Amino acid sequence: MHFRFCPVCGAELVVAWLGDQQRQCCDRPRCGHVFWDNPVPVVAAIVEHENNIVLARNAAWAPGMFGLITGFLERDEEPETAVIREVAEELSLDGEVEAFLGHHNFRIKNQIIISYHVRARGEIRLNEELVEYLSLPFDQVRYWPMSTGLVLKQFLEDRGYHPEERPLPAAMQAQMDRLNAPRTPGPGGDGAA
Repeated sequence: MHFRFCPVCGAELVVAWLGDQQRQCCDRPRCGHVFWDNPVPVVAAIVEHENNIVLARNAAWAPGMFGLITGFLERDEEPETAVIREVAEELSLDGEVEAFLGHHNFRIKNQIIISYHVRARGEIRLNEELVEYLSLPFDQVRYWPMSTGLVLKQFLEDRGYHPEERPLPAAMQAQMDRLNAPRTPGPGGDGAA
């Protein structure tokens, strides 16, 4: 995310090296605001419903792209509460957290993903964010080789399944390749992270 103007004083922001990172900063001495670009917390649910895994397609995604139920935490909301709220909002299901599965950095979106296994009941009704869903037996689930896909893979392997990898769409693979390219060093640095 990038801004053109300082949200504190309105001056045009500049890019400067702070430590080993380039940051957007206000160079006015009385302000000095730094946009740190910290990751945003997001919850993800592996939804188990009627002994199947539910995957959904967001309205903004291309046909054939399905993923876990995800959403942003609200102010003062606990992650376990957020994941149950997201399952209810997006699928109209009552859920209960079975297990915390872990957290990881999703660099493409600058997010920290907090993942859970949620057992859910009720009749699936999609909200306006989703356009379709799949309800698949555990042995038919395929995963993306990144982010929540890797959480899904580990979840299935821990239960004795051997899920098939689904290739990333070309545009997503290109983003991953750019993120994994060697870093340009800053002033006096060697680019090591």
